[in-house]
Amino acid sequence: MSVASDSPVHSSSSDDLAGFLEAELDSDSDSSSESFPIEEAAEDDDAEVSNHRLKRRKLEHVETVDEDETEDVSSSVNFSQEVSEASSSKLPCQHPGTFGNMCIVCGQNVEEEETGLSFTYIHKGIKFHQDEVTRMRDIDMKMLQSQRKLCLVLDLDHTLLNSTVLRDLRPEEEYLKGLTHSLEDVSGGDLFMLEFMHMMTKLRPFVHSFLKEASKMFVLYIYTMGDRPYARQMAKLLDPKGEYFGERIISRDDGTVRHQKSLDVVLGQEKAVLILDDTENAWPSHKDNLIVIERYHFFASSCKQFDHRFQSLSQLKSDESEPDGALATVLKVLTQTHSLFFEDGGEDLPSRDVRSLLKQVRKEILKGCKVVFSRVFPTKSQAEDHPLWRVAEGLGATCATEVDESVTHVVAVDVGTEKVRWAIREKKFVVHRGWLDAANYLWKKQPEENFGLEQLKKQGTDEKSDDVDLCKVD
Repeated sequence: MSVASDSPVHSSSSDDLAGFLEAELDSDSDSSSESFPIEEAAEDDDAEVSNHRLKRRKLEHVETVDEDETEDVSSSVNFSQEVSEASSSKLPCQHPGTFGNMCIVCGQNVEEEETGLSFTYIHKGIKFHQDEVTRMRDIDMKMLQSQRKLCLVLDLDHTLLNSTVLRDLRPEEEYLKGLTHSLEDVSGGDLFMLEFMHMMTKLRPFVHSFLKEASKMFVLYIYTMGDRPYARQMAKLLDPKGEYFGERIISRDDGTVRHQKSLDVVLGQEKAVLILDDTENAWPSHKDNLIVIERYHFFASSCKQFDHRFQSLSQLKSDESEPDGALATVLKVLTQTHSLFFEDGGEDLPSRDVRSLLKQVRKEILKGCKVVFSRVFPTKSQAEDHPLWRVAEGLGATCATEVDESVTHVVAVDVGTEKVRWAIREKKFVVHRGWLDAANYLWKKQPEENFGLEQLKKQGTDEKSDDVDLCKVD
């Protein structure tokens, strides 16, 4: 027996389950005086009576739902019947989930080591065994496919917004305090003073349009390394009406691995989940699901956090472009991947995988380019094993070690090499590695003239560093 068998799915599963648990807890609380009679002599008889009353309450509660919620009623009745069957069945309960240490099906106490995976963001104290999680994901997958939706897990900081502690504001950022929007109505604002948290938060340009459009194609989750109060407050700024995330707000308090993020607490099959985050290393086990986005550095403290030498957007009194910024670009990637997944809508839909489709989309970025590297890799290393070589191939470029007429780009450090002189003579593009890094983070081919070696020398960029300045103002 299972807690979510045929349960309403993806309005979402987590929202429906949380609502159901609240209803069940209220029901149990109301009947507690009947369930535990004082007189021990009548304990067995009274327990049986209270058990029947509890079953009746569950069914009566379900049957009072409006007729226009027929689908939810039907599935909830099925669940209530399962609980009744589990209570009277002679077969041992498999304890698919627990609330505290109590099985949510049969009510028995379950040993701590048997309680399963915690889903505290759905409801405090709720846990499910892996088999039950797998089964719920299978049900979700079928429902998502019928709705032509996938799952999208969204990071907060430097992805959808940027926050700073008030004491870290620089003198040249003090002007921001006069531009903040009221917390009474956050729907039209993008800069907020959260004095009760000693914090200021700036929403990324285009974020409202991004969430609105993405929600048509994806069931949205928040997953942040911030704590639960912070996560929920940021969700209120992003989604004041609660129409995008529901209860699908995961914080570091809900994760299973310290300092890492994982899809094990997301109720979606991995082959149907995409992730948007600015930090690749946060997802060591799910890099194929990941879209790495350019970090949003609005506040000076954000640049300092990552040891960047350039000024922040607030210091420049500027911001990202809405139509051409990072979120607008990522939305196009998401739309393309979603379209590929549901293309034709054929019988092979259950076998499709967003991870392979995301690679397919990425390979379109530098399709048709042939790249040769000049003094970019250490002399004794295998060029094919270098991360930058793999990045170029992942973007759809062909890589080579020697020049020929088919070469379109030479990626170099300085102009004094034979390959660079050849490229200049043959009128090929000569760029520094930032051209590849930018294409990788921005998900589109960049103008070569912005990444010439003369710009490299002028900016004083260290080509040996893995960090590239992508915080350019549009």
